[in-house]
Amino acid sequence: MAAPQALDLLTQALRRLPGVGAKSAARMAFHLLQHDREGARQLAQALAGAAEKVRHCARCHTFTEAEVCAVCQDPQRDATRLCVVETPADQAALERTGAFRGLYFVLMGHLSPLDGVGPADIGVKALLERAQDGVVQEVILATNFTAEGEATAHVIGEALRRAGVAVTRLARGVPVGSELEFVDLGTIAHALADRR
Repeated sequence: MAAPQALDLLTQALRRLPGVGAKSAARMAFHLLQHDREGARQLAQALAGAAEKVRHCARCHTFTEAEVCAVCQDPQRDATRLCVVETPADQAALERTGAFRGLYFVLMGHLSPLDGVGPADIGVKALLERAQDGVVQEVILATNFTAEGEATAHVIGEALRRAGVAVTRLARGVPVGSELEFVDLGTIAHALADRR
């Protein structure tokens, strides 16, 4: 017996989420339709609203509903320090530590030549322009400690050094191969404090 088309479309949509395979997507779809139709409606409305309203900050590229995000607008932030992260989730992890009071630049990815992602695809040119605005004194590279994150940090670091910008990197307190959003807050705070 073939599943209804709407159920198939829901399952396929859920499979687009990272780490969700066919069985997990089907389980989620069946759960929502069988046990939580109101939750399914709320999820659909929230997704539609976010897709419509959320955009990139004009200054740092994180997610926001305004032209410029709240962090970039905060006059209490230290504009001389710019922390470069791969994703808004990484930025949120650093913010939860309370250890960093500067500004951010969110790459929205990392270099991955095998996947065809180069410097132009992650906004390196915009980062270099921002880092040389006369206000920024230090750029902190807080990319993930994966092979791609390390390569991204290396390429950006070299470009910034050639431009005469002071560059530091998170200390190695963050385990190699980890992603910031999954690292405990104490480790992130120590890594940020001990950056080099």
